[in-house]
Amino acid sequence: MSAMNRRTFVATGASILATGASWMLVRGAEAATQHGPSHHSGSGAVGTAMDPPQMNEDMQRCIRLCRDCHARCIELLDHCVTLGGRHVAPAHIRLLMDCAQLCTVTADFMARASALHDRTCTLCAEACRRCAESCAQLAGSDQLLKQCAELCRHCAESCDRMAIHSAA
Repeated sequence: MSAMNRRTFVATGASILATGASWMLVRGAEAATQHGPSHHSGSGAVGTAMDPPQMNEDMQRCIRLCRDCHARCIELLDHCVTLGGRHVAPAHIRLLMDCAQLCTVTADFMARASALHDRTCTLCAEACRRCAESCAQLAGSDQLLKQCAELCRHCAESCDRMAIHSAA
């Protein structure tokens, strides 16, 4: 197994683990949004510091897009290795890995209502735009590359909206 394949394997495993954790956080936050606070203290106050954040639909959509974009970029790594040639150019592979990782980090930051999620959204949007451009340039008639470019564009737009909304 080459060094690039080992790194891709390790990065993919870590990304899958992070995606699972992010999914669990989002599901908990969605349940809290649908069912309201479930913790009551003895003083009559509703909620605790451990309650999941209340998320609006735009944030939930952005988290879903980030998770979907992450999964597509990871899937595309293997596809590009199979295609070979210009599809395995180091710059393109790095963009796929950067986009996948930033999507996971950004989804995690939003899911836990991090005060820094506007910054990760800005960076994620940039990585997604670059990845979309790279995939579109390589796509030709390849549907997976076209789908990845389209999903990355949607994710970038959603992350841009979240970054602007959070900064306001």
